[in-house]
Amino acid sequence: MSVSTDNHAPSVVSTFDVHDPSTGEVVGTYPVHDRHAVDTAVAAAHEAATWWHDLGFAGRARHLGAWRAQIATGRNELAQIIHREMGKPVSDAKLEIAMALEHLRWAARNAEKVLGRRSVPSSMLTLNHAATVEYLPLGVVGVIGPWNYPVFTPLGSISFALAAGNAVVFKPSEYTPGVGLWLAEAFARTMPAEPVLQVITGLGDTGNALCRSGVGKIGFTGSTATGKLVLAACAENLTPVLMECGGKDALIVDADADLSAAADAAVWGGLSNAGQTCLAVERVYVHADVYDDFLAELVAAAGQIDAGRSDSKIGPITMPKQLAIIRRHIEDAVARGARAVLGGPDALDRQFVQPTILVDVPEDASAVTEETFGPTLTVTKVRDMDQAVELVNRCAYGLGGTVFARRNGRDIADRIRAGGISINAFVAHATIPALPLGGVGASGFGRVHGPDGLREFTYAKATTRQRFPSPLPLTSFRRDHRVDMVVDLLIAVLHGRKRQ
Repeated sequence: MSVSTDNHAPSVVSTFDVHDPSTGEVVGTYPVHDRHAVDTAVAAAHEAATWWHDLGFAGRARHLGAWRAQIATGRNELAQIIHREMGKPVSDAKLEIAMALEHLRWAARNAEKVLGRRSVPSSMLTLNHAATVEYLPLGVVGVIGPWNYPVFTPLGSISFALAAGNAVVFKPSEYTPGVGLWLAEAFARTMPAEPVLQVITGLGDTGNALCRSGVGKIGFTGSTATGKLVLAACAENLTPVLMECGGKDALIVDADADLSAAADAAVWGGLSNAGQTCLAVERVYVHADVYDDFLAELVAAAGQIDAGRSDSKIGPITMPKQLAIIRRHIEDAVARGARAVLGGPDALDRQFVQPTILVDVPEDASAVTEETFGPTLTVTKVRDMDQAVELVNRCAYGLGGTVFARRNGRDIADRIRAGGISINAFVAHATIPALPLGGVGASGFGRVHGPDGLREFTYAKATTRQRFPSPLPLTSFRRDHRVDMVVDLLIAVLHGRKRQ
């Protein structure tokens, strides 16, 4: 397969294989695009960006709507590719596609309202000027996507960057290149003449080349460790970066919570996608008054989930090297006095990890402080919600979180240091297209989704137009003592006394 579906595609020298993580079977072979190939793709994108921008918001919305229809029509085929490349159950893959389409529609329909030119008021000293602000595209955006949600997550950058008027060069994860190529080919079917969305495939060096290629911005999603490498590469050209990095999200259960609903959310939040979710619940903090009852509900619900069968609700661990991290976290916790009330060190079998619930885990154990990215949960008893919030906020990560409480949910949520919190539901804030998504601390910076996600791929441009000459020429050597006196009087009236 080529970089794009037009004749701008550069030559390729080597290839790499993609394996089904469940079986090890080779499911695809893809090109490794080198620095020259990447630069060629970016150069073509710069040419296409002008044409794409000149279509205007309405023209781009029509193309994005046609792309959305292509994805919706081909969702079964796309879900199968996701399943083969990273192991996710087909039903979960289709859910991911559905959520991505919701965000794509929102971006196309709201781009003009968020980014279009609008008037802003002048101040008392600048009444003679009409002022406007608008948000203009950066030109070409490079997107480096993850494998765990290979449609939903990269489209959070791709669709918003396109709606804002940019061309995009997308490097999908080396574990899911077929997903990225399918998306680009679906886009090309709606407008085959211009390389507005191109895909380059390869390993780390290909992503490094994209960072150094002269794009206007990089939208990155991946681990915090890889994010630091991306930042270093982008620093050479002062290329700005959107960083969506890892997480160690917590779920808090207050004494008055609906325990059944909280347990259900913890099981889905911690185990779905085999725990391979940046927003996954990895830590649970439960009020002492309901700890035993909640733990019983949690273990009973999680005990119904398993991995490794054709009809299992969770799939394999996609990256082989992640198994060592999961094993280390479980064994370290047990060695330090934790108990596995479900699963444990024996839960790992080939590429599959059975649900594991650990209790009495020290707060400085790696299972609590590091991202596990597997179907494991640590459950901790707390005396009150003050202690729960304090323990949640100790973590270096700050991506998201969940609170279950009937009376004080908002108060608890307001005290958690994270980019988004959902009360009495898991991850709802990531599913609402108008809300921003992103983290703080080790979870990165910048936002996708919502108005913030559209502005992320633009620059603000301010423009003024003098409507009539000012009676107070401030920025001129014609300013005399009289003007200074009037301005001084105005400053005293406007700012010199306390106003409500």
